[in-house]
Amino acid sequence: MRKVKVLVVDDSALMRKIISDMINSEKNMEVVGIARNGQDFLKKLEDIKPNVVTLDVEMPIMNGIEALKELKRRNINIPVIVLSSISKECSELTMECLENGAFDFIAKPSGSISLDIDKVENELISKINLAYEKCQDGCSFEEIRSISKELSIELNEENKTIPKKAFTNKVAALVIGTSTGGPKALHEVVSNLPDDLGIPVFVVQHMPATFTKAFAERLNTKCKITVVEAYDGQVVLNNVVYIAPGGFHMEVGKDKKIHLNKEPTIWGVRPAVDKLFKSAAVVYKEKLLSVVLTGMGKDGAEGTIEVKKNGGITISEDKSTSIIYGMPKAAFETGMVDMVLRLDKVASEIVKLVKRNGR
Repeated sequence: MRKVKVLVVDDSALMRKIISDMINSEKNMEVVGIARNGQDFLKKLEDIKPNVVTLDVEMPIMNGIEALKELKRRNINIPVIVLSSISKECSELTMECLENGAFDFIAKPSGSISLDIDKVENELISKINLAYEKCQDGCSFEEIRSISKELSIELNEENKTIPKKAFTNKVAALVIGTSTGGPKALHEVVSNLPDDLGIPVFVVQHMPATFTKAFAERLNTKCKITVVEAYDGQVVLNNVVYIAPGGFHMEVGKDKKIHLNKEPTIWGVRPAVDKLFKSAAVVYKEKLLSVVLTGMGKDGAEGTIEVKKNGGITISEDKSTSIIYGMPKAAFETGMVDMVLRLDKVASEIVKLVKRNGR
């Protein structure tokens, strides 16, 4: 069995050991090297050819962002999973790492390491496997996107099954749900929405607390439309994108305010896409538009059913552009999806559906 070769980069000897032990405990993985900082990491690449790299954000001499930029400058395409503490500063740096080519990120254990270790290990192993699967031949995230955009729609089974429909619904709100691969996917969609879209946009991105605030702030600087992290009791306004804060379910109330709660997790996550979709379906009914993007698991499928039952319009991302075709597939398999679209077509379709009513 071919093993996934992983290079671990972290300035903490304890974290290097913890991460290495997690990886080496898997039969299909092995740590082929360790590095103490970005400079050491780049030097190790002269002798080691890893399939995947785990990269700390904050390190002396050369940090994670500087290392990623240098990889890009040298045209070295290795999938990198960033490991970050949950501090505000590290959350902001993590968002910058994603913009500079990181495949995905994981929050390091906080507080008592023993309490978080299993959750972090499961997430790390899962994302290493995913990164290897998508990039085992050294193909970068951008190259994957480019290749997928060139695929003919006619070759895609889902698009054969679901032709575009003519809708007369007046769209009054948009809900979007995503998980693994979501930050990049959301950037592509939201950055292509106009500042006068004319409706509110509600987003659930599976992401730990502190990271959602940094993500919203970063996205706001890159988009024409306003992007904020939502807060409890916030009045819903048009032309604003509301990102659900990590650790809270986000629902839309009949009072047209945002309501946050810490009710039990759904599918092991909080915020959950299903919570948002179901609440919005009750408020906006046939005037709601829902979109399920890339992600692991099936969160959003039940919500998609409720949106459709209430007369709304439903979209899921095409398999060819999904970093992981879990959530979009689950939504599609409900039989309640109206359109399956490649990621690069989602924003334009949203604008088309909203603006056709003269907004």
